[in-house]
Amino acid sequence: MTLLIRNVQIVGGDKEFAGPMDVFVNNDTISAIGKFPNKKADTVLDGQGAYLSPGFIDVNTDSDHYLTLFDYPSQEDFLKQGVTTIMGGVCGSSLAPIAYGTLESIQKWGDPGRVNVNWHTVDEFLRVLDKKPLAVNFGTLAGHSTIRRALVGEPLRDITKNEINVFARTLEESLKEGAFGMSTGLSYVHARNTPYLELSFLTDIVARFRGVYATHLRDNTMEIVPAVEETIRIAKERKVKTLISHFMPIVGAEKNYEDALALVNGLPADVDLRFDVYPSASSLVPIYTFLPLWAQNGGVGVMLANTKDAWLLARIKKDMSPLAEDDFVIATAPGNDFLVGRSLRDIKQMYGLRDGRDALLKLMATMGMKGSVLYKNINSVLALKALASPRSFVASNAPSFGRDAKRKQLKSERTTSTFTKFLSLVEHENLMPFGDAIAKITREPAKMFDLKRRGVVKEGNYADLVCFKGDEVRFTVVNGVAAEIGGEFQEKLPGKALRHKAA
Repeated sequence: MTLLIRNVQIVGGDKEFAGPMDVFVNNDTISAIGKFPNKKADTVLDGQGAYLSPGFIDVNTDSDHYLTLFDYPSQEDFLKQGVTTIMGGVCGSSLAPIAYGTLESIQKWGDPGRVNVNWHTVDEFLRVLDKKPLAVNFGTLAGHSTIRRALVGEPLRDITKNEINVFARTLEESLKEGAFGMSTGLSYVHARNTPYLELSFLTDIVARFRGVYATHLRDNTMEIVPAVEETIRIAKERKVKTLISHFMPIVGAEKNYEDALALVNGLPADVDLRFDVYPSASSLVPIYTFLPLWAQNGGVGVMLANTKDAWLLARIKKDMSPLAEDDFVIATAPGNDFLVGRSLRDIKQMYGLRDGRDALLKLMATMGMKGSVLYKNINSVLALKALASPRSFVASNAPSFGRDAKRKQLKSERTTSTFTKFLSLVEHENLMPFGDAIAKITREPAKMFDLKRRGVVKEGNYADLVCFKGDEVRFTVVNGVAAEIGGEFQEKLPGKALRHKAA
Protein backbone atom coordinates (compact mmCIF):
# COMPACT_ATOMS: atom_id res chain seq x y z
CA MET A 1 0.00 0.00 0.00
CA THR A 2 1.27 3.47 -0.88
CA LEU A 3 0.17 6.92 0.23
CA LEU A 4 1.10 10.28 -1.27
CA ILE A 5 0.55 13.45 0.73
CA ARG A 6 0.83 16.55 -1.44
CA ASN A 7 1.43 20.22 -0.75
CA VAL A 8 2.16 20.39 2.98
CA GLN A 9 4.32 22.58 5.19
CA ILE A 10 6.39 20.11 7.21
CA VAL A 11 6.98 20.89 10.88
CA GLY A 12 8.70 18.61 13.35
CA GLY A 13 11.02 17.17 10.73
CA ASP A 14 14.63 16.12 11.08
CA LYS A 15 15.58 19.25 9.12
CA GLU A 16 14.07 22.45 7.80
CA PHE A 17 12.08 22.16 4.59
CA ALA A 18 11.79 25.18 2.31
CA GLY A 19 8.25 25.65 1.07
CA PRO A 20 5.50 23.10 0.43
CA MET A 21 6.60 19.46 0.16
CA ASP A 22 5.17 16.08 -0.78
CA VAL A 23 5.55 12.98 1.38
CA PHE A 24 5.52 9.48 -0.11
CA VAL A 25 4.67 6.59 2.20
CA ASN A 26 5.30 2.94 1.38
CA ASN A 27 3.40 0.56 3.68
CA ASP A 28 3.99 1.94 7.21
CA THR A 29 7.14 3.95 6.48
CA ILE A 30 7.96 7.41 5.15
CA SER A 31 9.81 6.54 1.95
CA ALA A 32 10.61 9.95 0.47
CA ILE A 33 10.14 13.67 1.12
CA GLY A 34 10.39 16.13 -1.73
CA LYS A 35 8.38 17.33 -4.71
CA PHE A 36 6.78 14.56 -6.74
CA PRO A 37 4.36 16.10 -9.29
CA ASN A 38 4.17 12.93 -11.38
CA LYS A 39 4.22 10.30 -8.64
CA LYS A 40 1.19 8.05 -8.16
CA ALA A 41 -0.04 6.13 -5.13
CA ASP A 42 -2.92 3.97 -3.93
CA THR A 43 -4.16 6.89 -1.86
CA VAL A 44 -3.48 10.59 -2.49
CA LEU A 45 -4.24 13.31 0.07
CA ASP A 46 -3.86 17.02 -0.68
CA GLY A 47 -2.82 19.08 2.33
CA GLN A 48 -3.58 22.36 0.49
CA GLY A 49 -0.66 24.11 2.15
CA ALA A 50 -1.56 23.09 5.72
CA TYR A 51 1.00 21.85 8.25
CA LEU A 52 2.12 18.23 8.38
CA SER A 53 3.72 17.12 11.62
CA PRO A 54 4.46 13.85 13.39
CA GLY A 55 1.36 12.33 14.96
CA PHE A 56 0.75 13.69 18.44
CA ILE A 57 1.67 11.52 21.42
CA ASP A 58 -0.59 11.46 24.48
CA VAL A 59 1.50 10.30 27.44
CA ASN A 60 -1.38 9.95 29.91
CA THR A 61 -4.63 8.32 28.82
CA ASP A 62 -7.39 6.24 30.42
CA SER A 63 -8.71 4.11 27.57
CA ASP A 64 -7.29 1.05 29.30
CA HIS A 65 -8.76 2.02 32.70
CA TYR A 66 -12.22 2.47 31.21
CA LEU A 67 -11.69 -0.59 28.97
CA THR A 68 -12.60 1.38 25.85
CA LEU A 69 -9.55 -0.16 24.19
CA PHE A 70 -11.78 -3.21 23.80
CA ASP A 71 -15.19 -1.56 23.36
CA TYR A 72 -14.16 1.14 20.88
CA PRO A 73 -11.00 0.15 18.99
CA SER A 74 -11.49 3.15 16.68
CA GLN A 75 -10.44 5.52 19.52
CA GLU A 76 -11.85 8.32 17.37
CA ASP A 77 -11.65 11.01 20.03
CA PHE A 78 -7.88 10.79 19.76
CA LEU A 79 -7.69 10.52 15.97
CA LYS A 80 -9.79 13.66 15.52
CA GLN A 81 -7.21 15.59 17.53
CA GLY A 82 -4.27 14.23 15.55
CA VAL A 83 -3.16 11.79 18.25
CA THR A 84 -1.58 8.64 16.83
CA THR A 85 0.02 7.12 19.96
CA ILE A 86 -1.43 6.82 23.46
CA MET A 87 0.20 5.61 26.67
CA GLY A 88 -1.70 3.69 29.34
CA GLY A 89 -1.00 1.94 32.62
CA VAL A 90 -0.78 5.28 34.45
CA CYS A 91 -1.60 6.16 38.06
CA GLY A 92 -0.47 2.79 39.38
CA SER A 93 -3.07 0.74 37.51
CA SER A 94 -2.44 -1.30 34.37
CA LEU A 95 -4.14 -4.14 32.56
CA ALA A 96 -0.98 -6.24 32.95
CA PRO A 97 0.73 -7.92 34.67
CA ILE A 98 -2.10 -9.51 36.64
CA ALA A 99 -1.23 -12.55 38.73
CA TYR A 100 -4.72 -13.95 39.20
CA GLY A 101 -6.55 -12.82 36.10
CA THR A 102 -8.54 -10.06 37.80
CA LEU A 103 -8.57 -6.30 37.29
CA GLU A 104 -9.42 -4.98 40.75
CA SER A 105 -7.04 -2.05 40.39
CA ILE A 106 -9.21 -0.45 37.69
CA GLN A 107 -12.59 -0.83 39.41
CA LYS A 108 -12.45 2.79 40.56
CA TRP A 109 -12.96 3.76 36.90
CA GLY A 110 -15.27 1.10 35.53
CA ASP A 111 -16.55 -2.47 35.60
CA PRO A 112 -13.69 -4.98 35.13
CA GLY A 113 -16.22 -7.77 34.65
CA ARG A 114 -16.94 -6.49 31.13
CA VAL A 115 -13.77 -8.01 29.69
CA ASN A 116 -12.83 -11.65 29.37
CA VAL A 117 -9.34 -11.56 30.82
CA ASN A 118 -7.27 -14.26 29.15
CA TRP A 119 -3.80 -12.98 29.98
CA HIS A 120 -1.49 -12.63 32.96
CA THR A 121 1.82 -11.18 31.79
CA VAL A 122 2.57 -8.04 29.81
CA ASP A 123 3.66 -10.20 26.89
CA GLU A 124 0.36 -12.11 26.91
CA PHE A 125 -1.62 -8.86 27.15
CA LEU A 126 0.20 -7.28 24.22
CA ARG A 127 -0.34 -10.45 22.19
CA VAL A 128 -4.06 -10.13 22.87
CA LEU A 129 -3.94 -6.55 21.57
CA ASP A 130 -2.05 -7.75 18.50
CA LYS A 131 -5.15 -9.81 17.66
CA LYS A 132 -7.57 -7.00 18.60
CA PRO A 133 -6.26 -4.15 16.45
CA LEU A 134 -6.69 -0.49 17.31
CA ALA A 135 -6.77 2.64 15.23
CA VAL A 136 -3.99 4.20 17.33
CA ASN A 137 -0.72 2.90 18.72
CA PHE A 138 -0.84 1.86 22.38
CA GLY A 139 1.93 1.36 24.91
CA THR A 140 1.63 0.57 28.60
CA LEU A 141 3.45 1.07 31.85
CA ALA A 142 3.32 -1.58 34.58
CA GLY A 143 1.09 -0.43 37.42
CA HIS A 144 2.63 -0.44 40.89
CA SER A 145 -0.75 -0.88 42.60
CA THR A 146 -1.77 -3.61 40.17
CA ILE A 147 1.27 -5.71 41.09
CA ARG A 148 1.23 -4.77 44.78
CA ARG A 149 -2.42 -5.67 45.35
CA ALA A 150 -1.85 -9.07 43.76
CA LEU A 151 0.87 -9.69 46.35
CA VAL A 152 -0.55 -7.98 49.43
CA GLY A 153 -4.28 -8.07 48.79
CA GLU A 154 -6.63 -5.47 50.22
CA PRO A 155 -4.94 -4.88 53.64
CA LEU A 156 -3.05 -1.59 53.90
CA ARG A 157 0.35 -2.70 55.13
CA ASP A 158 4.03 -2.64 54.26
CA ILE A 159 5.27 -5.20 51.80
CA THR A 160 7.43 -8.03 53.17
CA LYS A 161 10.95 -8.93 52.06
CA ASN A 162 9.74 -12.01 50.18
CA GLU A 163 6.95 -10.01 48.55
CA ILE A 164 9.25 -7.24 47.39
CA ASN A 165 11.53 -9.84 45.81
CA VAL A 166 8.56 -11.30 43.92
CA PHE A 167 7.55 -7.75 42.96
CA ALA A 168 11.04 -7.09 41.61
CA ARG A 169 11.01 -10.25 39.46
CA THR A 170 7.52 -9.43 38.16
CA LEU A 171 8.56 -5.87 37.28
CA GLU A 172 11.74 -7.02 35.57
CA GLU A 173 9.80 -9.52 33.46
CA SER A 174 7.25 -6.85 32.55
CA LEU A 175 9.98 -4.47 31.43
CA LYS A 176 11.64 -7.20 29.39
CA GLU A 177 8.31 -8.00 27.74
CA GLY A 178 7.66 -4.47 26.58
CA ALA A 179 6.33 -2.32 29.43
CA PHE A 180 7.62 1.24 29.07
CA GLY A 181 8.25 1.65 32.79
CA MET A 182 6.29 1.69 36.03
CA SER A 183 3.58 4.02 37.32
CA THR A 184 2.41 4.81 40.82
CA GLY A 185 -0.85 6.26 42.12
CA LEU A 186 0.38 7.53 45.47
CA SER A 187 -2.75 9.44 46.43
CA TYR A 188 -4.98 6.40 45.98
CA VAL A 189 -5.82 4.30 48.99
CA HIS A 190 -3.76 1.19 48.17
CA ALA A 191 -0.54 3.10 47.51
CA ARG A 192 -0.80 6.14 49.77
CA ASN A 193 1.39 4.65 52.51
CA THR A 194 4.00 3.14 50.20
CA PRO A 195 7.36 3.88 51.84
CA TYR A 196 10.10 5.75 50.03
CA LEU A 197 12.48 2.80 50.25
CA GLU A 198 10.05 0.63 48.30
CA LEU A 199 9.75 3.26 45.57
CA SER A 200 13.51 3.73 45.47
CA PHE A 201 14.14 0.00 45.14
CA LEU A 202 11.63 -0.44 42.33
CA THR A 203 12.58 2.68 40.38
CA ASP A 204 16.19 1.48 40.38
CA ILE A 205 14.96 -1.50 38.35
CA VAL A 206 13.05 0.81 36.01
CA ALA A 207 16.20 2.89 35.50
CA ARG A 208 18.26 -0.19 34.59
CA PHE A 209 15.81 -0.91 31.77
CA ARG A 210 15.78 2.74 30.68
CA GLY A 211 12.09 2.90 31.45
CA VAL A 212 9.94 5.78 32.67
CA TYR A 213 8.75 6.25 36.24
CA ALA A 214 5.36 8.00 36.02
CA THR A 215 3.80 9.08 39.29
CA HIS A 216 0.46 10.38 40.46
CA LEU A 217 1.72 12.44 43.41
CA ARG A 218 0.87 11.67 47.04
CA ASP A 219 -0.82 15.05 47.25
CA ASN A 220 -1.63 17.72 44.67
CA THR A 221 -2.99 20.42 46.97
CA MET A 222 -1.60 21.72 50.26
CA GLU A 223 1.20 19.13 50.48
CA ILE A 224 2.20 19.22 46.83
CA VAL A 225 5.67 20.64 47.57
CA PRO A 226 6.85 17.69 49.71
CA ALA A 227 5.23 15.33 47.19
CA VAL A 228 7.27 16.90 44.39
CA GLU A 229 10.41 16.94 46.54
CA GLU A 230 10.03 13.18 47.06
CA THR A 231 9.69 12.65 43.31
CA ILE A 232 12.71 14.84 42.55
CA ARG A 233 14.75 12.88 45.09
CA ILE A 234 13.90 9.61 43.32
CA ALA A 235 14.74 11.09 39.92
CA LYS A 236 18.12 12.29 41.16
CA GLU A 237 19.13 9.29 43.26
CA ARG A 238 17.98 6.58 40.87
CA LYS A 239 18.73 8.59 37.69
CA VAL A 240 15.41 7.41 36.33
CA LYS A 241 13.38 9.17 33.66
CA THR A 242 10.48 10.61 35.64
CA LEU A 243 7.07 11.92 34.66
CA ILE A 244 4.65 13.58 37.08
CA SER A 245 1.16 12.71 35.89
CA HIS A 246 -1.56 15.39 35.58
CA PHE A 247 0.43 18.01 37.47
CA MET A 248 -2.48 20.44 37.74
CA PRO A 249 -3.03 23.58 39.88
CA ILE A 250 -5.99 22.96 42.18
CA VAL A 251 -8.12 25.91 43.24
CA GLY A 252 -7.32 26.80 46.83
CA ALA A 253 -3.73 25.58 46.68
CA GLU A 254 -2.33 27.95 44.06
CA LYS A 255 0.61 29.22 46.13
CA ASN A 256 1.65 25.67 46.95
CA TYR A 257 1.47 24.76 43.28
CA GLU A 258 3.55 27.74 42.19
CA ASP A 259 6.24 26.73 44.67
CA ALA A 260 6.19 23.16 43.38
CA LEU A 261 6.32 24.32 39.75
CA ALA A 262 9.30 26.52 40.56
CA LEU A 263 11.11 23.49 42.03
CA VAL A 264 10.59 21.53 38.82
CA ASN A 265 11.47 24.39 36.49
CA GLY A 266 14.61 25.08 38.49
CA LEU A 267 16.05 21.58 38.12
CA PRO A 268 19.40 21.19 36.37
CA ALA A 269 19.31 19.91 32.81
CA ASP A 270 20.74 16.49 33.73
CA VAL A 271 17.66 15.62 35.82
CA ASP A 272 15.28 13.98 33.36
CA LEU A 273 12.00 14.94 35.01
CA ARG A 274 8.91 16.08 33.12
CA PHE A 275 5.23 16.53 33.91
CA ASP A 276 2.03 16.42 31.92
CA VAL A 277 -0.85 18.91 31.99
CA TYR A 278 -4.07 19.56 30.09
CA PRO A 279 -5.69 22.85 29.04
CA SER A 280 -8.96 22.25 30.89
CA ALA A 281 -10.60 23.57 34.05
CA SER A 282 -12.04 20.20 35.15
CA SER A 283 -10.57 17.09 36.76
CA LEU A 284 -11.94 13.62 35.97
CA VAL A 285 -11.73 11.68 39.22
CA PRO A 286 -13.14 8.51 40.79
CA ILE A 287 -16.14 9.29 42.97
CA TYR A 288 -14.63 7.72 46.10
CA THR A 289 -11.91 10.39 46.20
CA PHE A 290 -14.47 12.83 47.60
CA LEU A 291 -14.46 10.88 50.87
CA PRO A 292 -12.21 12.19 53.66
CA LEU A 293 -8.74 10.66 53.39
CA TRP A 294 -9.16 8.55 56.51
CA ALA A 295 -12.32 6.99 55.04
CA GLN A 296 -10.54 5.96 51.84
CA ASN A 297 -9.38 2.61 53.18
CA GLY A 298 -9.57 -0.96 51.99
CA GLY A 299 -11.24 -1.67 48.66
CA VAL A 300 -14.40 -0.26 47.16
CA GLY A 301 -16.45 -2.70 49.22
CA VAL A 302 -14.94 -1.53 52.50
CA MET A 303 -15.47 2.14 51.67
CA LEU A 304 -19.06 1.44 50.67
CA ALA A 305 -19.68 -0.42 53.92
CA ASN A 306 -18.24 2.51 55.88
CA THR A 307 -20.84 4.86 54.39
CA LYS A 308 -23.60 2.53 55.61
CA ASP A 309 -22.33 2.46 59.19
CA ALA A 310 -24.38 5.00 61.16
CA TRP A 311 -21.54 6.04 63.48
CA LEU A 312 -18.93 6.30 60.71
CA LEU A 313 -21.37 8.03 58.36
CA ALA A 314 -21.79 10.97 60.72
CA ARG A 315 -18.03 11.36 61.04
CA ILE A 316 -17.52 11.04 57.27
CA LYS A 317 -20.10 13.74 56.60
CA LYS A 318 -18.52 16.04 59.18
CA ASP A 319 -15.04 15.67 57.62
CA MET A 320 -16.04 16.02 53.96
CA SER A 321 -14.72 19.06 52.16
CA PRO A 322 -17.29 21.57 50.85
CA LEU A 323 -18.11 21.22 47.15
CA ALA A 324 -19.36 23.59 44.46
CA GLU A 325 -22.52 21.67 43.60
CA ASP A 326 -22.88 23.00 40.05
CA ASP A 327 -19.23 22.23 39.25
CA PHE A 328 -19.65 18.55 40.19
CA VAL A 329 -21.03 16.55 37.24
CA ILE A 330 -21.28 12.77 36.93
CA ALA A 331 -19.25 11.54 33.96
CA THR A 332 -19.64 7.76 34.22
CA ALA A 333 -21.96 5.66 36.36
CA PRO A 334 -21.70 1.95 35.50
CA GLY A 335 -25.17 0.41 35.75
CA ASN A 336 -26.78 3.78 36.51
CA ASP A 337 -26.77 5.59 33.18
CA PHE A 338 -29.64 7.86 34.23
CA LEU A 339 -27.22 9.68 36.55
CA VAL A 340 -24.70 10.67 33.87
CA GLY A 341 -24.65 14.42 33.19
CA ARG A 342 -26.38 15.34 36.44
CA SER A 343 -24.78 17.85 38.80
CA LEU A 344 -24.60 17.42 42.55
CA ARG A 345 -27.32 20.06 42.81
CA ASP A 346 -29.50 17.92 40.52
CA ILE A 347 -28.82 14.88 42.70
CA LYS A 348 -29.68 16.81 45.84
CA GLN A 349 -33.00 17.86 44.34
CA MET A 350 -33.69 14.38 42.97
CA TYR A 351 -33.24 12.86 46.43
CA GLY A 352 -35.13 15.69 48.13
CA LEU A 353 -32.17 16.56 50.37
CA ARG A 354 -30.96 19.92 51.63
CA ASP A 355 -27.31 19.11 52.24
CA GLY A 356 -25.01 18.38 49.31
CA ARG A 357 -22.93 16.06 51.50
CA ASP A 358 -25.97 13.86 52.18
CA ALA A 359 -26.70 13.78 48.46
CA LEU A 360 -23.10 12.84 47.63
CA LEU A 361 -23.06 10.02 50.18
CA LYS A 362 -26.34 8.65 48.87
CA LEU A 363 -24.99 8.94 45.34
CA MET A 364 -21.90 6.94 46.33
CA ALA A 365 -24.15 4.20 47.71
CA THR A 366 -26.30 4.19 44.57
CA MET A 367 -23.24 3.93 42.34
CA GLY A 368 -21.60 1.29 44.51
CA MET A 369 -18.65 3.65 44.96
CA LYS A 370 -17.83 3.18 41.25
CA GLY A 371 -17.82 5.68 38.42
CA SER A 372 -16.23 9.06 37.89
CA VAL A 373 -16.96 12.76 38.21
CA LEU A 374 -15.96 15.86 36.29
CA TYR A 375 -15.15 18.48 38.89
CA LYS A 376 -14.25 22.04 37.96
CA ASN A 377 -11.35 22.71 40.30
CA ILE A 378 -8.42 23.84 38.12
CA ASN A 379 -6.88 27.31 38.13
CA SER A 380 -6.77 28.01 34.39
CA VAL A 381 -4.21 30.84 34.61
CA LEU A 382 -1.67 28.64 36.37
CA ALA A 383 -2.48 25.75 34.03
CA LEU A 384 -1.39 27.95 31.12
CA LYS A 385 1.81 28.78 32.96
CA ALA A 386 2.47 25.06 33.40
CA LEU A 387 1.72 24.37 29.74
CA ALA A 388 4.34 26.95 28.77
CA SER A 389 7.02 25.27 30.90
CA PRO A 390 9.81 23.59 28.90
CA ARG A 391 9.38 20.57 31.20
CA SER A 392 5.70 19.96 30.42
CA PHE A 393 4.01 17.56 28.06
CA VAL A 394 0.39 17.80 26.95
CA ALA A 395 -1.89 14.92 27.93
CA SER A 396 -5.62 14.32 28.04
CA ASN A 397 -5.67 12.12 31.15
CA ALA A 398 -8.89 10.80 29.61
CA PRO A 399 -10.29 7.88 27.62
CA SER A 400 -11.71 7.87 24.13
CA PHE A 401 -15.37 6.92 24.08
CA GLY A 402 -17.01 5.47 20.98
CA ARG A 403 -19.68 7.00 18.82
CA ASP A 404 -21.80 3.85 19.24
CA ALA A 405 -21.56 3.84 23.01
CA LYS A 406 -22.98 0.78 24.72
CA ARG A 407 -23.35 2.80 27.88
CA LYS A 408 -23.81 6.44 28.61
CA GLN A 409 -20.89 8.67 29.52
CA LEU A 410 -20.20 12.39 29.54
CA LYS A 411 -17.40 13.47 27.24
CA SER A 412 -15.29 16.29 28.57
CA GLU A 413 -13.20 18.65 26.47
CA ARG A 414 -10.19 16.68 27.65
CA THR A 415 -11.55 13.69 25.76
CA THR A 416 -12.46 15.58 22.61
CA SER A 417 -10.11 18.55 22.24
CA THR A 418 -7.02 18.52 24.50
CA PHE A 419 -4.54 18.78 21.63
CA THR A 420 -6.57 21.01 19.34
CA LYS A 421 -7.16 23.41 22.23
CA PHE A 422 -3.42 23.42 22.95
CA LEU A 423 -2.74 24.30 19.30
CA SER A 424 -5.32 27.09 19.51
CA LEU A 425 -3.62 28.49 22.63
CA VAL A 426 -0.26 28.40 20.87
CA GLU A 427 -1.70 30.30 17.90
CA HIS A 428 -3.88 32.85 19.67
CA GLU A 429 -2.23 33.33 23.10
CA ASN A 430 1.43 33.27 22.01
CA LEU A 431 1.97 30.50 24.52
CA MET A 432 5.34 29.49 23.05
CA PRO A 433 7.16 29.34 19.70
CA PHE A 434 5.34 27.10 17.24
CA GLY A 435 8.28 24.73 16.77
CA ASP A 436 8.60 24.24 20.54
CA ALA A 437 4.89 23.45 20.76
CA ILE A 438 5.13 20.74 18.11
CA ALA A 439 8.21 19.23 19.77
CA LYS A 440 6.34 19.15 23.11
CA ILE A 441 3.65 16.84 21.67
CA THR A 442 5.82 14.78 19.29
CA ARG A 443 9.62 14.61 19.43
CA GLU A 444 10.09 15.08 23.18
CA PRO A 445 7.63 12.46 24.46
CA ALA A 446 8.89 10.05 21.80
CA LYS A 447 12.40 10.53 23.15
CA MET A 448 11.40 10.04 26.79
CA PHE A 449 9.51 6.82 26.05
CA ASP A 450 12.04 5.51 23.51
CA LEU A 451 9.42 5.35 20.77
CA LYS A 452 11.76 4.28 18.01
CA ARG A 453 11.24 5.87 14.58
CA ARG A 454 8.34 7.99 15.82
CA GLY A 455 7.99 11.64 16.78
CA VAL A 456 9.91 13.08 13.81
CA VAL A 457 8.97 13.48 10.13
CA LYS A 458 11.91 11.72 8.56
CA GLU A 459 12.57 9.28 5.75
CA GLY A 460 12.69 5.80 7.25
CA ASN A 461 10.45 6.66 10.20
CA TYR A 462 7.00 5.25 10.74
CA ALA A 463 4.32 7.26 8.97
CA ASP A 464 2.43 8.54 12.00
CA LEU A 465 1.38 11.95 10.68
CA VAL A 466 -1.21 14.65 11.20
CA CYS A 467 -2.19 17.42 8.78
CA PHE A 468 -3.70 20.50 10.41
CA LYS A 469 -4.27 24.19 10.06
CA GLY A 470 -4.76 26.20 13.23
CA ASP A 471 -6.74 23.92 15.51
CA GLU A 472 -8.44 22.08 12.65
CA VAL A 473 -7.18 18.57 11.93
CA ARG A 474 -7.46 17.76 8.21
CA PHE A 475 -6.41 14.12 8.41
CA THR A 476 -4.56 11.69 10.66
CA VAL A 477 -2.30 8.92 9.37
CA VAL A 478 -1.31 5.97 11.56
CA ASN A 479 1.42 3.61 10.34
CA GLY A 480 0.90 4.75 6.78
CA VAL A 481 -2.90 4.44 6.75
CA ALA A 482 -5.26 7.41 6.68
CA ALA A 483 -7.39 6.53 9.69
CA GLU A 484 -9.31 9.82 9.87
CA ILE A 485 -10.05 12.33 7.10
CA GLY A 486 -12.04 15.52 7.58
CA GLY A 487 -13.31 14.40 10.97
CA GLU A 488 -14.58 11.09 9.60
CA PHE A 489 -13.26 7.74 10.79
CA GLN A 490 -12.17 5.64 7.81
CA GLU A 491 -13.11 2.27 9.35
CA LYS A 492 -9.48 1.21 9.44
CA LEU A 493 -7.48 -0.01 12.45
CA PRO A 494 -3.78 0.44 11.62
CA GLY A 495 -2.50 0.99 15.18
CA LYS A 496 0.03 -1.28 16.87
CA ALA A 497 0.58 -2.60 20.36
CA LEU A 498 3.96 -0.99 21.12
CA ARG A 499 6.72 -2.69 23.07
CA HIS A 500 9.57 -0.92 24.77
CA LYS A 501 13.00 -2.14 23.82
CA ALA A 502 15.73 -0.78 26.04
CA ALA A 503 18.93 -0.02 24.13
